[in-house]
Amino acid sequence: MSEELNTAEQANEIDVSSELAIRRAKLDALKNDGKNPFEVTKYDVTAEAATIKEKFEEYENQTVRIAGRIMSRRDMGKANFIDVADSTGRIQTYIKIDDVGEEVFEGYKKWDIGDIIGIEGFVFRTRRGEISIHAKKLELLTKSLLPLPEKWHGLKDQDTRYRRRYVDLIVNPEVKDTFVKRSQIIRELRAFLDEKGFLEVDTPVLHTLEIGASARPFVTHHNALDIDMYLRIETELYLKRLIVGGFNKVYEVGRIFRNEGMDIKHNPEFTSIELYQAYADYHEIMDLVEELYVHITKKICGSDVITYQGTEINMASPWQRLTMAESVKMYSGEDYYEWTSDEDARARAKARGVEIEEGATKGDVLAAFFDEYVEDKLIQPTFIYDYPVEISPLAKRKPEDPVFTERFEFFIYAREMGNAFSELNDPIDQRDRFERQVAAKRATGANAEVDEDFLMALEYGMPPTGGLGFGVDRLVMLLTDSYSIRDVLLFPTMKPLD
Repeated sequence: MSEELNTAEQANEIDVSSELAIRRAKLDALKNDGKNPFEVTKYDVTAEAATIKEKFEEYENQTVRIAGRIMSRRDMGKANFIDVADSTGRIQTYIKIDDVGEEVFEGYKKWDIGDIIGIEGFVFRTRRGEISIHAKKLELLTKSLLPLPEKWHGLKDQDTRYRRRYVDLIVNPEVKDTFVKRSQIIRELRAFLDEKGFLEVDTPVLHTLEIGASARPFVTHHNALDIDMYLRIETELYLKRLIVGGFNKVYEVGRIFRNEGMDIKHNPEFTSIELYQAYADYHEIMDLVEELYVHITKKICGSDVITYQGTEINMASPWQRLTMAESVKMYSGEDYYEWTSDEDARARAKARGVEIEEGATKGDVLAAFFDEYVEDKLIQPTFIYDYPVEISPLAKRKPEDPVFTERFEFFIYAREMGNAFSELNDPIDQRDRFERQVAAKRATGANAEVDEDFLMALEYGMPPTGGLGFGVDRLVMLLTDSYSIRDVLLFPTMKPLD
């Protein structure tokens, strides 16, 4: 099987090499004839394919100038039909020797699929009813030296599509729709938050210390300062500094870098949004998330009911809201409040076959039960709130039950979509949690440090604050029905072929 595959790959390489030689010879001939297409600097475009089709009545019999890539041709001797693709779609063009002239027509016959051309002509409808352009002038704008894949019928190999996204966009035009929607989603995110009075800000990507959070950072070196620096794994601590400084509502849409595993939900660099609102708690942020997601879903999809990977998801309000303890009791039958001690909780976990670490507390066991029994059941939008303090180092404790924190996560299609807190603003409690977090990370060999500047900021006083962070890529996956995060990243991280 592998020998057959290698033979096919070698044959393909030979075909491409042969085609490249032929096309370069054509380019040399053009240059020798004083018609080097790479010397063309501009082409005045007056219309686009999609607009011509949408507004045919306005364009019929009008002269237009379009530019795009030859995607197919039908040769009928002294008359040809070609399909040309621009950024908006494809349109058919009729080319006749009597209209463009013999010299131009003979030159055109040597052009290849993939070449980028300019066309001037009038808009008409063929006898078969297809909206087309009747060419009067043709110009070769760019010579394509490599053939489009699979004889131009489409690029199917997923790995190749990710590596050569530029080709993927050419031959699979529906892929472009995903990234147009991605741009629209981010624009709607910003518009929604701006309308709510949030201020968009930028915070540093390069940090001078490795904080104690669980994610592993990428490390680089600053030559002028002669210090190691770390690409950010979150935007949280700088945004909170701005809350201390008097900005009451801030957010950042930015790139995050985590030196960790890769799968259908994780890429080493991804886009997140974090926001912080002074004088708000996690319940207010919960309301904000629900309103935001419903708003964006309707804007992008036209309905609050969508289909993701064959499953119908109803995004309409109200979303289900459960405490972590309630959800564990609902799906496993275990009642956190009946566990009399940490030992009793560990015994329950052992009896149910739930894996926990040695010395796990009741809170740790509750989180383990949630992972085992609950998360994969949360298909419809659901808020899970009141997390154990053991797994929530930056969240404020619940005053009435301090073993829990005012934290929530929200889940759709059994995926954690975002994380939010009533933010911890007690600098003494925060220092204690940071020190324990850093100690745990140093035990793994990391060079983690307590962020003393952030603690100093808290000591000046941060008002009660609600905070939220979620991955934009997962939202895009959901609203574009994309299976993998790589499908919504134009250029996902890939291991080099060599």
